[in-house]
Amino acid sequence: METIVYNSKGQEKGKIELPSFFNAEISTALLHEITTAYLNNQRAGAHKTKTRGEVSFSGAKPWKQKGTGNARAGQRNSPLWRKGGIIFGPQPRSYYTKMSKQKKRLSLNMAFSAQFQNGNVIIVDSVKVEEAKTKKIAELIKNLKLSDKKVVFAINPDGIFKLAARNVKNVVVENIKNINAYQVLWADKLITTPEALETIKEKQQEVL
Repeated sequence: METIVYNSKGQEKGKIELPSFFNAEISTALLHEITTAYLNNQRAGAHKTKTRGEVSFSGAKPWKQKGTGNARAGQRNSPLWRKGGIIFGPQPRSYYTKMSKQKKRLSLNMAFSAQFQNGNVIIVDSVKVEEAKTKKIAELIKNLKLSDKKVVFAINPDGIFKLAARNVKNVVVENIKNINAYQVLWADKLITTPEALETIKEKQQEVL
């Protein structure tokens, strides 16, 4: 399975044989599971409400039990009262969802395959820049006709490239070794290089 390789000016330079995982059978159920797990693992889980034992109120009885005409009341921290404790409110917890290495590998293969089938994968011979300037990345994106697109660079980035790209809207630079299915699927266009494809190919084989 071949695809076109472009240079940084958006011109066709040749063709490249894609790794076999670009032709993986797609399971929407697995992709949903792995992306949901990824989003769960981004949650801090630090939400907190106070129970009736934690709100700051005196423990004194608001009024005497009988004779006032009011309903009986024991404490002001009752959840039935304004500023009282919260019943069954959220408490700190971990949303961490564990996924097996096999599922991570398979879902990544499926994500690459889905994006390629939709025509959203672009292979560029080199994306290196000499200066850490936003203008350089903007020019590259313009040459590849990707303006107003959510772009993910799945490459072997150096420090200069990451600095140059960090202020460009809707552009994410991720090391190909750390890329996951959610990031691949999030992109409108996925940009990678022949060098990066060799890296991910070796990593996928290590998991087998």
